[in-house]
Amino acid sequence: MSAEASTLTKASTSTGRTRPVTPARRRPRRRRLGPGRPVPYGWAIGPLLLLALWSVGSAAGFIDARNLSAPWTVVSTAGDLIAEGRLQSNLATSAERALLGLLFGTAAGLALAIAAGLSRIGEGIIDGPVQIKRAIPSLALIPLLILWFGIGESMKVITIALGVFVPVYIHTHNGLRTIDGRYAELAETVGLSRAGFVRHVVLPGALPGFLLGMRFAVTAAWLSLVVVEQVNATSGIGYMMELARTYGQTDIIIVGLVVYGLLGLVSDALVRLVERKALSWRRTLAG
Repeated sequence: MSAEASTLTKASTSTGRTRPVTPARRRPRRRRLGPGRPVPYGWAIGPLLLLALWSVGSAAGFIDARNLSAPWTVVSTAGDLIAEGRLQSNLATSAERALLGLLFGTAAGLALAIAAGLSRIGEGIIDGPVQIKRAIPSLALIPLLILWFGIGESMKVITIALGVFVPVYIHTHNGLRTIDGRYAELAETVGLSRAGFVRHVVLPGALPGFLLGMRFAVTAAWLSLVVVEQVNATSGIGYMMELARTYGQTDIIIVGLVVYGLLGLVSDALVRLVERKALSWRRTLAG
């Protein structure tokens, strides 16, 4: 009798016959392939690790204070700037510019994406110029924008809006065009009107793409703001940093960078929060 056959046993049946009985197989342990459960405050691990490395490097003397001020020096400088009112004033100015640029850029990108996504003629007119704009960095247009709009607030807001509308358009348009065509056929079958089709099919289908575009858009808004405030401005976080560069005040420059970083982190977190609430019906690896 072979080894395999020896593992089998004979079981009696009602007819007196015997049949081989295979031992119950042990169910293999399920292997998890996803990223696992969310880690509480996992988003803070990277920044805290970076802060720890910065602190250790400064305390041990590996980082020259003339090139990169220590974290405690930056905190002290930020306290002084807040006490003088300079940080709040410049932050309010920068936030106003970024919000205006984000508002106008989002509205333009969304409107153009809907027009191009729901109409072949609209796509033919709009998509080409947007792709051309996509290939041209918004910051490369600053000299031309200065000639057209001067060095006032209009130029700064338009530069930010130009950096915002492209990611909103690209991702929203892609979300519209990747809607399953069977939904359109179903809408036609049940006799949905154009408005009903947009409400029940187009908007839910394009929402994931739009929110992804917004994540890129808020980052683009802060990046554009950094540049326009360092080129021609008399107020704002960028202007404060540019003035500090003139006098070699590294600590103030780091304060400005930290503020920009925190603003970008908070704004992205807000968009992700909206995304989780609005798309709670999806089951994704993000949880």
